[in-house]
Amino acid sequence: MAQRRCVARVAVSSIAGTTILALAAPAWAGSDVPLHSAHRGATAADFTQECRDERFANRPADHDGWHFVLPGGQSAGGFEKLTLTFDAAGSTVTVTVPDSDDAYPDALYAANGRLIHAYLFTPAGWTLVNGGATISGTAERFNLSHTCAGTPTSPSPTLAPSPTRSASESPVPSESPSTSESPVPSESPSTSESPIPSESPSTSESPIPSESPVPSESPVPSASPVPSGTPDGGGGGDLPLTGAAVTSIALAGVGLVGGGVALLALRRRRDRITFTS
Repeated sequence: MAQRRCVARVAVSSIAGTTILALAAPAWAGSDVPLHSAHRGATAADFTQECRDERFANRPADHDGWHFVLPGGQSAGGFEKLTLTFDAAGSTVTVTVPDSDDAYPDALYAANGRLIHAYLFTPAGWTLVNGGATISGTAERFNLSHTCAGTPTSPSPTLAPSPTRSASESPVPSESPSTSESPVPSESPSTSESPIPSESPSTSESPIPSESPVPSESPVPSASPVPSGTPDGGGGGDLPLTGAAVTSIALAGVGLVGGGVALLALRRRRDRITFTS
């Protein structure tokens, strides 16, 4: 009889323990919940700004501060891990909270004994694309409570060298068009404009000096009757030449005439001689 009572007690205890474990299992087992859909696809500047949050006290000025919260009562439990996806200037970056090994300061902290708060610092201007959280209880989602937008670092310092590359803006050395304007020295047409010196027509205009009619107008000096009386005149040298030629011709003519007359006289004289025997 006592043995039966002992067995009955063991059976009742086992049933009670199994029931307790079954009821407690949902609280022990973690679950994954998504980020509120209304909080996706926007930057920190698009959310409620609450920079007085004491968790943002050490936030760098060029970083955005993000504060997430898990709504619900005791059944929601608390955060165990958050996985957040950001768009960083066209690149996708996934950040885990908490994670002390990455470059983004983050932490979980408790309220009312549960880890229902999480904060994170990212470079200013990132867009929150999506997120999920592993919690110790059950809940429909978790929310982005508020943010504190930072001031993005001006991209001009990093992009300023590129115009000079142009120094990208290597443009300074690459402005070969200014140096390659060889047309300036290569304006050989200016030197090759030989038409200027080759205007031989100007030099070949010999008609000016070849107008020999001016000096050849010997009639002027040949009308030397005026200077012929002056032996020392420049034109007097032509007259003796012409005079000598006339004299010689005249003498030759006279000689010929005289010779003819002499021959004729001898002929007549010869005809007059008669021979007598």
